[in-house]
Amino acid sequence: MNPLVLLAPIFLGFELWQLFLSERYLGIKQIRVNADPRELPMANWTATLWASGLIAYFLWMPTLLLHSVGRAQGIILLLVSGLGYALRRTCGLKWILVILTFEGAVRIGMLLSLLGMSWRQLMF
Repeated sequence: MNPLVLLAPIFLGFELWQLFLSERYLGIKQIRVNADPRELPMANWTATLWASGLIAYFLWMPTLLLHSVGRAQGIILLLVSGLGYALRRTCGLKWILVILTFEGAVRIGMLLSLLGMSWRQLMF
């Protein structure tokens, strides 16, 4: 079994936390008042934790490609993240939350799939 799969629950929690923060900083309330999320206050520890989590997450994804268990999920995670980033760079503020939500849903699905596959391999 791929030992790096053991980090998947941490990244699943990070993904859920990231969706919560995305709603807070890019949500309906922010769109209504046309607020720029870059100008909203954020605690230093939140920004540090978020940036560190993203760096760790994007370093972890390619390592999934090194082992047969999780390779397909790693490819999808990388493709969805890259495509989501490219789309977010070209769209307006109103669509960013939609793209982030869809992107997060696919990544959460892939992480759950990875956990399920690893669980089955451990049990049999």
